[in-house]
Order: sequence, then C-alpha cells, then structure tokens
Amino acid sequence: MTESPASPAHETQAGPERKRRMNAFARAGRGELEQFLAQHAGAVGVSPVRGPETGLVMVRGKIGGGGSPFNLGEVSVSRASVRLSTGEIGHGQLLGGDKVHARLAAILDALGQRAEFSAVVDGLVATIEARVADEDAALAAETAATKVDFFTLVRGED
Repeated sequence: MTESPASPAHETQAGPERKRRMNAFARAGRGELEQFLAQHAGAVGVSPVRGPETGLVMVRGKIGGGGSPFNLGEVSVSRASVRLSTGEIGHGQLLGGDKVHARLAAILDALGQRAEFSAVVDGLVATIEARVADEDAALAAETAATKVDFFTLVRGED
C-alpha cells in the first residue's frame, strides 16, 4: 500500500514558529491586523471553517507554584478557523470577546503558511513582538518604581 503525499496547500505547519505567530496575532491590536490585511492580502478568498465564536475557559492556578491546583475562575475567549481559497487552514484564539480579531488572526495564520506571504507575515510578527516588548518593558519600569525594599528601612529599636 502506498501513501500519496499530502498536497502542500493542505499541510499544516506545526511547531514553534507557528505558535510564535499565533501568539503575536493574539497580542496584536485589531487595527494592526486589519491594516496589514488590507495592504497585503485584500484579494485572498477566505471561507469559514469554525466560528468565529466566543466561549469560556476555566483558568486553573496553584498556590505558591507548588501547591495543589484549584479553579481560579473563567475567562472569555474567542476563536475562529478559516480556509483560504488555496486550501490552507488557519486558526485564531485570543482572550476576550472580539470575534473579528479572532477571524483576522486565523486569516493571518493561514497566510503565514503560504510561501508568497510568509516573509511579510513574519515582518508583521516581528513588528508586533517589538511593540509588545516595549510595552512590557515600560510596564516593568513603572512597576519597579513602586518597589519597596524593606531591608533598607531603618528599624525603630536601633
């Protein structure tokens, strides 16, 4: 029995690079994704596979990082899956209820699997990651400014 090779259009790219892209699309602003798609992929045919839809996911935590797990609560998530006219399937998931953002992320995930769009999608990912890193650094600096070092305080009985 011989197996026929899968068509490149229907192969799914799994691995750290796709995970990195999907993470960036989830953290991107919806406007960033809309602008990119309008500029680079306006004529690509897209059909829905699933959603977009919004639901709830249970978040679990551990006390002290090593304790027994407990249910912290539920958060809303949105997801979508799309198929391009060329056969690539993309998925988008993000926190919150923005179904349009989830659909845009799914389209970009699918486009990132196409050779002719891969480089420009990677450029968008790098831009998003740089912006997010800058925002995280600014937040860390703002938070560090409020840090109290209790070892430098003078004790009253000395």
